[in-house]
Amino acid sequence: MSPSKPSRGSSAEARQAEPLRAGTEEEHLLEPGSLAEQDEGIEEEEFSEIVVYTGAGFVGGLVLGVVLDAMGFEGSAIGQWLVRTLAGSGESVMEGLFSVRRRMRGGVASMAEAYGWGKLIGMMIPWVVDWGSRLAGVDVYGIQGFYIPFFYALGDQIGGNFSSTLFLRRREGSWRGAMGVYVRHPVLLASLSVILIVPVGLLTARLLGFSPTTQVFTALETITANLCWVPPLVGYLHERRAQRATKSSA
Repeated sequence: MSPSKPSRGSSAEARQAEPLRAGTEEEHLLEPGSLAEQDEGIEEEEFSEIVVYTGAGFVGGLVLGVVLDAMGFEGSAIGQWLVRTLAGSGESVMEGLFSVRRRMRGGVASMAEAYGWGKLIGMMIPWVVDWGSRLAGVDVYGIQGFYIPFFYALGDQIGGNFSSTLFLRRREGSWRGAMGVYVRHPVLLASLSVILIVPVGLLTARLLGFSPTTQVFTALETITANLCWVPPLVGYLHERRAQRATKSSA
């Protein structure tokens, strides 16, 4: 006897069951501790691609500082602006290009892309802070000017963190859901830690007598404060750990 054909009713039930099974799989991906919760897989986010961008900014700012000092522009405000922009935000230009490239390729919107866009926009914050402080008569070389290198070093980091948080809010559909992912995301937590720790170090250095009286000192202060390489490095290490775990379970 030939096998009976499924009835229309059973076919309809099967079609209804498929989205239910798919929904169950999606819910599993968002369970606490799952790799997908860390922004749909660290591998997709390609944080490892932007780790190398930071070094170029450091070298560029330091070389420019040496050249300006040799030319007699140790105290030039424009020189400090250029040196701090390169040393503190040079990698943001590269990360912005990373985001543009992802968008031009038509890739799926990702955390790394939002992070890059936020950093590119955030690197403009210190320009306003710096020139506004100078116009207001703040002693940019003294203790009261400690916050200026902070914004040059981490203004882009603040922008990246904020942009990533908004990305999570749109993806999760609520602030509660976004914060639930945020507090378990290693890259965003590393970013927040850097933002909170660096100003304490800068203030301490100024209290101990440090002053950026030359362009090289300006570059070194900004490079020391620019821990923007830490969050991408954390993402890279997390990616490598996830890859090893995947290979071991295969």
